[in-house]
Amino acid sequence: HAQAAAGVAGVIKMVMAMRHGVLPRSLHVGVPSSHVDWSSGGVEVLTRARAWPVVERARRAAVSAFGVSGTNAHVVLEQAPEEAGDAEAVPGPVKHPVPVVVSGVSAGALDAGLGRLAALVESDGGLGVGEVGWSAAQRSVFGHRAVVVASGREELLAGLRAPVVSGVAGSVGRSVLVFPGQGTQWAGMGAELLDSSPVFAARMGECAAALSPLVGWDLLEVVRSGEGLERVDVVQPVTWAVMVSLAEVWAACGVKPDAVVG
Repeated sequence: HAQAAAGVAGVIKMVMAMRHGVLPRSLHVGVPSSHVDWSSGGVEVLTRARAWPVVERARRAAVSAFGVSGTNAHVVLEQAPEEAGDAEAVPGPVKHPVPVVVSGVSAGALDAGLGRLAALVESDGGLGVGEVGWSAAQRSVFGHRAVVVASGREELLAGLRAPVVSGVAGSVGRSVLVFPGQGTQWAGMGAELLDSSPVFAARMGECAAALSPLVGWDLLEVVRSGEGLERVDVVQPVTWAVMVSLAEVWAACGVKPDAVVG
């Protein structure tokens, strides 16, 4: 018996049933109890799993827990609303060098990781450098590390087989991104990244939507044309948006600072 965890197990089971749209069968039920008139109502014991119908209202279910020591709990669960959420931007083909960080808990683990990644890239001809770099940046980073900077598949494979930069990371210190203020901008600042970096473009789009109700100009048009950057009320919001979007690009490459200032 699962004792105190029995009720939680029932909750987990029902949440999974809601998620997958399946009404699970009741286990270890042969013949339903003769003490209940099953024909007089809409309640039945499920002896086999069936699809959970999709209707206009959210799915709801009840989970009860009864224990010999007096436990008496009843929880009503409701299906969570669908989250629209934007799909996470994954870099496509790249025109610039991409850092690919590989790590391991020991020197041997690092070498093995480099070998596995090289074999994967070699076996999958459709795997681009941008995708490899993005995927590597999402993984946990251990002390023994190597970084390969590459613009194409052949350069990436050569680097994975013989990394130039490798070592053991120190444990002291934190990282901060410091961006400059007004006066460092130039016409076309960030325009190239809008076309080459889906991560940068996605965050700039969010900044444009946030600024739109507050200003009388379009952020992306100003970035591409440079018009209006001589005005304080234009250059400061544009500089802020570029900073925010650059920080997102670094985060997508695995550089996640403890603070961002500017």
